Amino acid sequence: MKPLIRRLPGFLVKFFARPYVAGDSLESGLDVAADLLRQRGVHTTLDLLYEGVDDDEALREVRDVYREMIREVATRFEGAGRPTVSLKPSSYTKRPLDRFPGEPEGSFEAIREFAQLARERDVDLTIDMEDRHWTTWTLDAARRLRDEGHDHVGVVLQTRLERTAADIDALPEGMRVRLVIGIYNEPQDVATTDKSVMKERMLEYAAKLLERGHYVEFATHDMRIIRRFLEDVVPATKVEAGTYEVQMLYGVPMQAFQNELTSGAIGHHGPVRVRLYVPFATSWEYAIAYCRRRLLENPSMATAVARNVGRVLTGRR
Repeated sequence: MKPLIRRLPGFLVKFFARPYVAGDSLESGLDVAADLLRQRGVHTTLDLLYEGVDDDEALREVRDVYREMIREVATRFEGAGRPTVSLKPSSYTKRPLDRFPGEPEGSFEAIREFAQLARERDVDLTIDMEDRHWTTWTLDAARRLRDEGHDHVGVVLQTRLERTAADIDALPEGMRVRLVIGIYNEPQDVATTDKSVMKERMLEYAAKLLERGHYVEFATHDMRIIRRFLEDVVPATKVEAGTYEVQMLYGVPMQAFQNELTSGAIGHHGPVRVRLYVPFATSWEYAIAYCRRRLLENPSMATAVARNVGRVLTGRR
């Protein structure tokens, strides 16, 4: 698959990516977020598709977009309907950890600046989790920000990694955690390759997080696992409604199931908050490059993407 993905023309990558990308501007991402909230009561988290920063001009550009994103989210949305903003540490440095082991120069300073701006504007942030090279650094950064009073900053944990159970034990109290299986193909000495194990861990880790007072963002498209989370895990932990939510990706055709969640048809606490992860780019050039990298990292995604695009085109959403 990888040679084929590398040779795919940009217009074909764009065709596959279009259902999953909110557009080629911050304005388009904000519009999608507003429409989802107004029309369906679905919340969002905004993610800028911009990786592979190589020069100072690119660093300035991406940081400017994030500053504007935080300000616009605070201006255009109110209260609980306000989107969260996802931060990708590799976007703020010319020295990403997969290529330059050590300290990703400038990344923490940028994230701290965004955290300060977001606290002033009452906007929640989440530091995204990238591949294994970033795990320790990202969790340490989240703890440092928490120690500085940035309680509005959350983090992501991947259940495929063998270290995640220990990472949960080391989390600061009451943190917001997006729980995912993870998309990166990692070596077998650090991660399981068995998806059934990853999904069972989601339930196990979600229970542990809820019991310890964390806010859980349960992020998966597996309807069976979501039902088990809401119907088994949540009642067993005796937590209140409002201490968890379900997250999915924008563009994945699951609207009917999402409506069941937001209507309260699943689970025992009534309506469940659903949040869609909404990526956008400042140009399709960046979106295409991002999507090609994701497909190269995980070629099995190509089949799933093609299947979902087919469902959308045939109206089976």
